[in-house]
Amino acid sequence: MIRRHTARAGDGTQKFVFLLVPGLSMMSLASALEPLRACNRLTRRNAYAWQLTSVDGSAIQASNGIPLPTISCQGALSNADYLFVCGGLRIQKSDENRYLAVLREAAASGIALGALSTGTYLLARAGLLSGYRCTIHWENHVAFQEEFPNLNCTNSIYEIDRDRLTCSGGTAALDMMLHLIAEKHGGDRAREVANQFHHHHIRDASEDQRGGRQEVLAHLPERLQTAIRLMQSHIEDPISLPDIAKQVGVGARQLERLFMRHTGMAPLHYYMRLRIERARELLIYSDLPLIDVAVSCGFTSPSHFSTWYKRIYDTKPSEVRDQDRLPAAHATVPARERA
Repeated sequence: MIRRHTARAGDGTQKFVFLLVPGLSMMSLASALEPLRACNRLTRRNAYAWQLTSVDGSAIQASNGIPLPTISCQGALSNADYLFVCGGLRIQKSDENRYLAVLREAAASGIALGALSTGTYLLARAGLLSGYRCTIHWENHVAFQEEFPNLNCTNSIYEIDRDRLTCSGGTAALDMMLHLIAEKHGGDRAREVANQFHHHHIRDASEDQRGGRQEVLAHLPERLQTAIRLMQSHIEDPISLPDIAKQVGVGARQLERLFMRHTGMAPLHYYMRLRIERARELLIYSDLPLIDVAVSCGFTSPSHFSTWYKRIYDTKPSEVRDQDRLPAAHATVPARERA
């Protein structure tokens, strides 16, 4: 059941505070904030108020390099109804304790807590998601579950569980805010706001993220889908190709032909790419030692892992972290996929 929030200030205006983390996603922030602005314009009153904040009131640079002015979150939390922590590329642990203190203080004050994109990490590290459903961007999902195996992290585009609201980021934040607007102002008003952004289908929390390979997978033959899902469920403990073929109900040579026809790769190479892609996610979004990353992706030999990683991404796994998690615009892409 979703907890209903009345304006704490007593004037009918609900106040949203956005706590910005360096490298935050501008798309996620705009998708969360703009529906509130549009609703105010359409209702011709201040149904919502918002403030951009940081732990010390300094400007915060988004992942696209644009600096955003903020005020200190301490003063902004007075009469706040919602506090959303806005993450982006990766939550750094260097000064994380200051963020955790703010979130715990807000929780103790009864403020509903939300997270956009990787902001879910901070709610989890503050111990504020135990017993709640949550979600995070698909690219971070594996590393998040590795760090928090006891949390119920779903693949939904957003999750609203009582006074915890987590979002996978990007335009999913628009759908989550439209849900909140519909609760307070009705479905017609929410659809009117959505139409302001040419957003004709408001997604609900039951819809899964379709990131990574999932979109492509849905269009493949059923037997090939089954084979790939078997591979995906056996990353840490690789399953042999003959066993995959047997479980799918085809011969080894037919499995080979299916993969070559629809993916352009032999099944062994496709399987290895899945494992190496999982390794890349862990290298970027977790702090696991390299040897643990290798083991988590089914490699018993670090040299074998390094060889395959370099073959697919044209760089060594150790160099990924040396690059300090470059922004997406400069991220390494598989060598075979470069122009």
